[in-house]
Amino acid sequence: MLPLFLLPLFLHRAETGVIVGRRRRFGKAQRAPSIVATAGWRSYRACIGEDQLADTDDKLSAALRAKPTINDVARLAGVSKKTVSRVINRSPLLNDETRDRVQQVIKELGYVPNPQARALALRRNFLVGLIHDNPNAQMVLNVQQGILEALQGTEFELVVRPVDRRSSAMLDDIRDLLQRQRLFGVVLLPPISENDALAHLCEELGVRYTRMGSAELDGPDHMVASNDREAVREATAYLVEQGHRLIGFVQGPDGFRSAAERRLGFEDALAAAGIKLQRSLMEEGNYTFESGIAAANHLLDLSPRPTAIFASNDEMAAGVVHAARHRGISVPEDLSVIGFDDTAIAAHIWPPLTTVRWPIISMARSAATKLVGDVVEPVRPVEDGPIFLSTLVRRASVAPPRS
Repeated sequence: MLPLFLLPLFLHRAETGVIVGRRRRFGKAQRAPSIVATAGWRSYRACIGEDQLADTDDKLSAALRAKPTINDVARLAGVSKKTVSRVINRSPLLNDETRDRVQQVIKELGYVPNPQARALALRRNFLVGLIHDNPNAQMVLNVQQGILEALQGTEFELVVRPVDRRSSAMLDDIRDLLQRQRLFGVVLLPPISENDALAHLCEELGVRYTRMGSAELDGPDHMVASNDREAVREATAYLVEQGHRLIGFVQGPDGFRSAAERRLGFEDALAAAGIKLQRSLMEEGNYTFESGIAAANHLLDLSPRPTAIFASNDEMAAGVVHAARHRGISVPEDLSVIGFDDTAIAAHIWPPLTTVRWPIISMARSAATKLVGDVVEPVRPVEDGPIFLSTLVRRASVAPPRS
């Protein structure tokens, strides 16, 4: 009778009729000196208890369910490990017949490549970075949503890194990030996306990049932009059509291309309507709720006060509505308000906010797809771009001025 201590404790591989095992001796794994053939196995089953037999069967099942390795793929496809690796990493140094054969084996085995091993082979991690210096938390969340939608079902993960665009060390900090994390690619948000030196840094380090912005700053392979100027011109023209002539404007922070583009759209609409631009009706904010309140208070202190205010994002527009209500000014009966972005706050405040819908989630999804779409299976085409159109969403915060 075969002694119990010779039972393999760690099943290494199962072949037809033969089980090869490993046992532990003096703390080291060694190949068991016995090969239990089919007849011996039947004899052994007869002389051990059912509990021990069930335990052995569980281990055998686990071995049979073991995840396939690159060695298994290479053996069954009749190629080397290096060839399998080239197929996985989409090397052009292969003929179609070999590539198809290896891919078929991978599919049949259900083999999943090790991302760490692939990262070593490609000298890049499967990480996409989102780099930003933007005070609008909702915008950053929407961008994250779009990027994650693009990365869903791939090996890529998202890394978010805020930076300080006013710091003299910003480029050095980003260089350190790109080199240390070996990012595959980065999505750059405004206003840092407007920094040409940052784009050149990515090119120098061989890191893919996509810039998001309110105007075209780069070639189509590296750019996702929106038509902010035209969208704000349309929104301001809508206020003029309602009969408003005294229109206040809350612009974004200095240094943001989006702030400049939206201000230009506002000025275009006034010029087209023959309305003189009054600097006293323009206040600067920083894309936050609190700055909207402060800007609105300055505008509503004027005499005569504006009958409508365009705010350059929804957060500031919500601040304008709050400031008006605090003063007993009714929206839209006494003051019409339009925002920009169409974030959740626009539909949740009262009255629901008329705003420009900025397709930020679609833009972010497109930006991420530009980075990874050609290296994932199946290849993912970019959905649109590089220009995404913003549109006016009319809700309940605009009405004709009181006569």
